[in-house]
Amino acid sequence: MDFFTVRDLRTSPKVVWNTLKEKREAIITNNGKPSAILLPIGDSDFDDVLATIRQVNARRAVARMQRASLEADLDTLSLDEINSEISAMRAGK
Repeated sequence: MDFFTVRDLRTSPKVVWNTLKEKREAIITNNGKPSAILLPIGDSDFDDVLATIRQVNARRAVARMQRASLEADLDTLSLDEINSEISAMRAGK
């Protein structure tokens, strides 16, 4: 996988695009940290690629929430406590 800076993208876009065609992916860095992933797509697969990326982002969000709940010991609630929380939220409290 090739890494390019934001500056590379601005000053040498042809190199970035040629690498993308050849390697099928590239990482853009900003201040030395990964900032974006470039993937080649065409008109025919744009919707599929976008849907896949959104699915992955949703899975990552769920995984973050699960980790946060484990770190907060929310997995130790009893069924009665869970039902009480649900009832309180539904009641708008």
